[in-house]
Amino acid sequence: MNQTKYIFVTGGVTSSLGKGIIAASLAKLLQARGYRTTIQKFDPYINVDPGTLNPYEHGECYVTDDGAETDLDLGHYERFLNVPTSQANNVTTGRVYLSVIEKERRGEFLGKTVQVIPHITNEIKERMQLLGHTGDYDIVITEIGGTVGDIESLPYIESVRQLVWDLGESNSIVIHLTLVPYLAAAGELKTKPTQHSVKTLMESGIKADILVCRTEHELSSDLRQKLAQFCNVKREAVIQSIDASTIYDVPNLMLEEGLDRVTLKKLDLPEKNTPDLKPWNEFLFRLKNPKHTVNIGLVGKYVELQDSYKSILEAFIHAGSANETKVNVISIHSEYIDEDNAADKFKGLDGILVAPGFGGRGIEGKIETVRYARENGIPFFGICLGMQMAVIEYSRNVLGWKDANSTEMNEHTAYPVINIMEEQKTITDKGGTMRLGAWACDLTTDTLASSIYSGQPQIMERHRHRYEFNSAYLEDLQGAGLITSGVNPDTGLVEVIELAEETHPFFIGVQYHPEYKSTVAAPHPLFKSFIKAAVQKKVGNTEVKA
Repeated sequence: MNQTKYIFVTGGVTSSLGKGIIAASLAKLLQARGYRTTIQKFDPYINVDPGTLNPYEHGECYVTDDGAETDLDLGHYERFLNVPTSQANNVTTGRVYLSVIEKERRGEFLGKTVQVIPHITNEIKERMQLLGHTGDYDIVITEIGGTVGDIESLPYIESVRQLVWDLGESNSIVIHLTLVPYLAAAGELKTKPTQHSVKTLMESGIKADILVCRTEHELSSDLRQKLAQFCNVKREAVIQSIDASTIYDVPNLMLEEGLDRVTLKKLDLPEKNTPDLKPWNEFLFRLKNPKHTVNIGLVGKYVELQDSYKSILEAFIHAGSANETKVNVISIHSEYIDEDNAADKFKGLDGILVAPGFGGRGIEGKIETVRYARENGIPFFGICLGMQMAVIEYSRNVLGWKDANSTEMNEHTAYPVINIMEEQKTITDKGGTMRLGAWACDLTTDTLASSIYSGQPQIMERHRHRYEFNSAYLEDLQGAGLITSGVNPDTGLVEVIELAEETHPFFIGVQYHPEYKSTVAAPHPLFKSFIKAAVQKKVGNTEVKA
């Protein structure tokens, strides 16, 4: 195939319809047919990236190997395709305008008046084609954030209109995702919101090639025909996206609806072969037919919004399937945990994960959580801040340093066992300045970490932090029984801490974010081992498949 083909996914009626899942599902089907496929997300907000956003604003910030702080939809892309994304896969309005303004300052526009059209739209179009121009992909899917009609989305919609024209016949298509709501009082599905959404898109000069209709009820043949006629698409291009029990059902649902076949036909591409979804469906079978059930406490500061810990929740699903285990995640707000209520809060749990986060709110609750898990033999897993809290808890309650803390929470602590990284001390800008992306970690042999990673001497994991284990206290903590089983080979930064098996059945904390690398095809070994330990705690220490 000589030319990269482009698919644009737009949304209408309302947000949160699942453009990212539809894009990832279509990409999965195209990939399973043998096409080299990638997905990118264009977000209309003016932040340069979501790195400075509170999780309550936009859910978790997902980090790529090359250190890009991106939208959480990129996590879905990686989990479905098992292919790493990069800086080029996520673009925001802030990044677009920043780039154009910097070009203007350098005089690159030769004195011209800089305007939305053509300068901003040209920048967007150029970025939309970056991955296509690498030669690595046959098909590039571009998800446009927000909904059609949003003021902030207008430059992206105009850029898509121009690019569809530029690329020529059969080289691009537009998939429009809308809602077909069910009115219980009338007892019927209503197509008018979709009609209006398509009309708005057409007013911008774009004709939808395929309609994907989110619905709670089956679309009748008559209703599909009506949508096709009123929205000016072929009958076969009206695709039903009915509510599913899990997002991992969606590729199969889209396969049944023929989304991939219609897409290939419109792009003038051969169907090649039937999508090979055997490994995917084996994962689904294990997920839906568990042999065990465990209750895992997720202790965090942003638990009111599930998307704040999206990658962690998905990693539990992957690990649960690998262990043939249903994982019930019980969210517990760390701000409301103390010594008096800990036993009640953690009653019935088979494992506890202390989640990442920033700032002082809820910290004492996280420390109390670690103490309870450590003293009561509950499988424990700490990620980033969770690992740091484990170091503080051990310093306070084993070494007796009652004032031990992180300088993030208390600059004047007598025992700063967690301290700001040296290279972070002079940084004032908050955006994109943390330790980010994939970093190496050397693992110590004959440790829990080494066994989890199947004896690999070195691993690469993704980071997002400013504070680190203070090596000034390394000998004291090691002498008191805390094992430092993973260290960065270049900086000496402690990456992994654990307790010996004879001291605790499963206790590990990591400075990095393993959840970012867990996929359907490759569940992360840390999550797999954690769930296995939780199952063993529940059913007794018998052999559990993982």
